[in-house]
Amino acid sequence: MDLSTIPFVSTILDGLAGFVEATGGFLEPMTGSWAPLLAIVVLTVLVRLLLLPVGVSQVRTERTRRRLAPELAALRKRYAGRPEELNRALVELYQRHGTSPVAGCLPLLAQAPVVSAVYALFIHQDIAGHANALLSGVVGGVPLGANLFQLIGTTVTAIWPFLIVLLLLGLAIELTRRASARWAAVPDEAAAARTPAPAGAAAIAPIMRWLPFLSVGFAAIVPFAAAVYLATSALWTVAERAVLRRALRDPYAPAV
Repeated sequence: MDLSTIPFVSTILDGLAGFVEATGGFLEPMTGSWAPLLAIVVLTVLVRLLLLPVGVSQVRTERTRRRLAPELAALRKRYAGRPEELNRALVELYQRHGTSPVAGCLPLLAQAPVVSAVYALFIHQDIAGHANALLSGVVGGVPLGANLFQLIGTTVTAIWPFLIVLLLLGLAIELTRRASARWAAVPDEAAAARTPAPAGAAAIAPIMRWLPFLSVGFAAIVPFAAAVYLATSALWTVAERAVLRRALRDPYAPAV
């Protein structure tokens, strides 16, 4: 079932499409043919500003995890080979500090409907019973409704803007991954070195390292408008996390 055909959802998408078109019309005298792309960027930034409390919650969860990391390492060492006792000790630890292992997942679930709605705007050819005018635009020689593979065989001019967007998306993913790895590191490195890694962790580590980059491949097969949205949102994440981590610094934070 296509959720975009539900009246409530289609009304929201139609309103978002109208906003993007109006923004593009406002920007066109100043930016020319690049106005539709910039309108997508504006909408993405506004959505991410709306979701800023989610970003704050995620950074605070990171801070809590860093604070608890030495205690978690000590508990895993103490109860090695006794999973039931370890689970009870972990539950008590999380309750004592007013958090939970899934605290970082809840903000992601909360923002999923908003992010999905905006993304749907850039992949559906029809919205609320009429053609999605946004995807009929052309920016820098690239049709906003075309994916990378549809452009192969055309002029280089029509491909390079798409490739640049994919490159920016990949760069943002890598920067986010590196920053997250630094913040996930255990403050007490000596304790971490003495604590055995969970079974199977070494095997899945390479997979988890490269898994986020599937987004780049995915962005290549969706309309250019959707790829611009994904790249803009990813770049916003890099900047947002850097600012929030500095603003919400704690004694356990690594140097920024």
